[in-house]
Amino acid sequence: MKGTVGELGEFGLIDRLTSRLTTTPAVRLGPGDDAAVVAAPDRRVVASTDLLLEGRHFRRDWSTAYDVGRKSAAQNLADIAAMGAVPTALLLGLVVPAQLPVTWAAELMDGIRDESQVAGAAVVGGDVVRGDSITVAITALGDLRGHEPVTRSGAHPGDIVAYTGWLGWSAAGHAVLSRGFRSPRAFVEAHRRPEPPYHAGPAAAGLGATAMTDVSDGLVADLGHIAQASTVRIDLRSDLVDVPSQMSDIGQAVGIDPLQWVFTGGEDHAIVATFPPDVKLPARWKVIGEVRGPSAQPQVTVDGAPWTGDGGWDHFGDA
Repeated sequence: MKGTVGELGEFGLIDRLTSRLTTTPAVRLGPGDDAAVVAAPDRRVVASTDLLLEGRHFRRDWSTAYDVGRKSAAQNLADIAAMGAVPTALLLGLVVPAQLPVTWAAELMDGIRDESQVAGAAVVGGDVVRGDSITVAITALGDLRGHEPVTRSGAHPGDIVAYTGWLGWSAAGHAVLSRGFRSPRAFVEAHRRPEPPYHAGPAAAGLGATAMTDVSDGLVADLGHIAQASTVRIDLRSDLVDVPSQMSDIGQAVGIDPLQWVFTGGEDHAIVATFPPDVKLPARWKVIGEVRGPSAQPQVTVDGAPWTGDGGWDHFGDA
């Protein structure tokens, strides 16, 4: 697979990319027509979209094309799961420079395809455009299977706060890569290729979750959206969160308290939810706080006090 996407041409590139795709029973009509057709048995479609820009969300010297594909699909599929829905399909918008090797674009598609398969979804279409740098735009679709969506606005005073997945691993991996290192590998891989617990979203809905989100911008920031929407205060306990010994070692090496990564590091896409206090959670869920209030000043506190460290990710904040 030699040459550049410019040499291959738009329609040649589309053919090359779509030939690598697989399908699922939910896909009634896949790529190749004006639009795809995806079954929606629930008669409601959960939809989310997101962008990854080269140099801002990924670097080609840090991540392979396959890594970028897995990451771009994961962050969108996690949004679907965080609503309590089951992912069904992805649409890809791809902006690439003409001189980009065809192999890079093909490996990107392989990553998107494989991550979609993990979540039970399929890539059903999209578009490619020439541009100065790489932009990956994904729209994810999902099915509620007869259940109500779990939104950010349903948290009640007395609810417990619990999460499943990883917290702070991607941020720790970013810190390692930023200093020119490639190990500990588990944290570097967590930054390159997050592993959201897709099954946990629908499962949490079945357990009676009152509010839910995935941790994309940081635990404090994302729970802050729940606090605002539910007009409550959420208090987290630092002694209940997991800080692996290797994360502590990284923090010591770079002079950062690892709790900073746990509370404000994004892109792990753990699922965090509030539940009624009497719920029996499976072992994979870890309780880390409680909903207080209602509050005239909705916020997230840590150990009873406002968080004083850096905040979570803001696309229009300081770079």
